[in-house]
Amino acid sequence: MAEAPLPAIRSLPSWLLGRAAARGRALVAEALAGEGMKMWHHVVLSAVRDLAPVAQAALGRSVGLDPKDLVGILNDLQSAGLVVREPDPSDRRKNAVSLTGDGERLLKRCEKVARRANDELLAPLSAAERDQFMGLLIRISGTDG
Repeated sequence: MAEAPLPAIRSLPSWLLGRAAARGRALVAEALAGEGMKMWHHVVLSAVRDLAPVAQAALGRSVGLDPKDLVGILNDLQSAGLVVREPDPSDRRKNAVSLTGDGERLLKRCEKVARRANDELLAPLSAAERDQFMGLLIRISGTDG
């Protein structure tokens, strides 16, 4: 049997991480789709929960989204009754975003299915290997976790 093409590329950590990330994103996207959610909608909903009430500009910076893209996502979330935009108490010229009760309930379901998808991704690893792997990913990603 012939060797797989591009052995030099396929042996690079960056290539392998990219493949693992793509598989992880696909698993999570599929799980979220079962709840009627898209990845960025889930990210924004989670950030709103963590930061609320939060100004739209600060929300966009926290998740690294272009303001135009964020407005579209917030419009979708607001239309679905998952978030509300109200004048910011600290600056009435700005909108502050908060979760609704429906948004909180949906977010909890999404977090549960996303955790299951990540468990599926890491299923080949033992618990100790998962802990070690997460520690290594945090170190090489340049984040503090």
